[in-house]
Amino acid sequence: MHVLPLQLTRLTDATLPDGSRVDVEITGDTVTRVTPAGSDGPANGATREPTATDPATTLNLDGFLLLTAPAEPHAHLDKALSWDVINPPMGDLVLAIESWKAYAATMTVESIADRAREQALAMLANGTTAIRCHVDVLHGDEPMRGVRALVQVRDELRGLLDLELVALAGPHVPSEAVLEALDLGVDLVGGAPHLADDPDADLRRLLSLATDRGVGVDMHTDESLDGAVTMHTLAAVVRDWPSSRPATAGHCVRLGTMQTAELDGLIGEIVASDIGVVTLPITNLYLQGWEHTVSTPRGLTAVRALLDAGVRLGAGADNVRDPFNPVGRSDALETASLLVTAAHLTLDEAYTAVSSGARSVMSLPDAGVQVGAKAELLAVRGSSLSEVIANASADRYVVHEGRLVAHSEVTRHIAVLSAPTRPEPSVSAPILETR
Repeated sequence: MHVLPLQLTRLTDATLPDGSRVDVEITGDTVTRVTPAGSDGPANGATREPTATDPATTLNLDGFLLLTAPAEPHAHLDKALSWDVINPPMGDLVLAIESWKAYAATMTVESIADRAREQALAMLANGTTAIRCHVDVLHGDEPMRGVRALVQVRDELRGLLDLELVALAGPHVPSEAVLEALDLGVDLVGGAPHLADDPDADLRRLLSLATDRGVGVDMHTDESLDGAVTMHTLAAVVRDWPSSRPATAGHCVRLGTMQTAELDGLIGEIVASDIGVVTLPITNLYLQGWEHTVSTPRGLTAVRALLDAGVRLGAGADNVRDPFNPVGRSDALETASLLVTAAHLTLDEAYTAVSSGARSVMSLPDAGVQVGAKAELLAVRGSSLSEVIANASADRYVVHEGRLVAHSEVTRHIAVLSAPTRPEPSVSAPILETR
């Protein structure tokens, strides 16, 4: 049993998605050497436990696929794991919002922090080492309850995972509350302008607040199959923003229902403004299309067109077991699998969307098995990307900042049936001889 976190200096005999087997050297939080497995001498075999004089360790990954660790570009930790408590009716986005608002009035800082912490650690155990969390600026008394809870959890989990916070300000949240959230430690301005009576005006209000404070934005954008399109305004306003103030658009479901000519023009604006787009298959597949009882739309953004145009694309789970999505396994491999099934991405494209693509949208440094990259890594038992995405083995090692921060093992027992009794051959039955 490892005592975690554990500083790593070497990973041996790991399999990469291209089938090659490598040894990886790590210095601090950075990959410093990648060589063919065994080329520097015999592998060290089992994990070498640290000692008082030598705290570093080598980890043997024979039988494991080594990947860039996933990042979650769009989470709602303040809502997570509330489905069983709320027991809401199943339905579309409007019904989910109503159910959530009724419950949110009863929450405390402590109850929010407890669920958020549990959810973040579940994601970490499955390999996610960076999370961007949208946190509600709440209505009524103590509107900063969620903000205070998530700032607390971020401090508690520092060193285990990176947690970035976005102030999710609905159309009726006053600007002063958004600024207070930033003062309390929230990193980015967010909102859902497409839900406002005047979507364009609400979007410009939030973008102005971000400009005044010199921070980036991550907007819930056009989360419907029809209706308002705010992406044009978002692209126009952020066009000349510096790279230190990133702009991200989440959901973007409306893009998936546009005709080609209109979509191509809008994607051109997205590319010109370098907006990162986040697709959220599990939640949007659940929330969208309830009114369409025949040929129900998929409820995803235009994933293929965005990728082909060179848009920075990330993918996440969004909600997990709350009124906006009653299911979810807190596992980026589930998101990748849904991208293959529902968005028709290749296996490589799907995993890239939940790892390096998500990191790009989150303005995080490059990570993975390459010299100079950050040692944010996930090893999953399996021999290929197709096997790993399909089976999602729980046997995993999770590396954050060059340290082993999570290790899961599964023990499986399957009953073995005794061989059936073979009948004695009859006199007339032929007897076959096997050589």
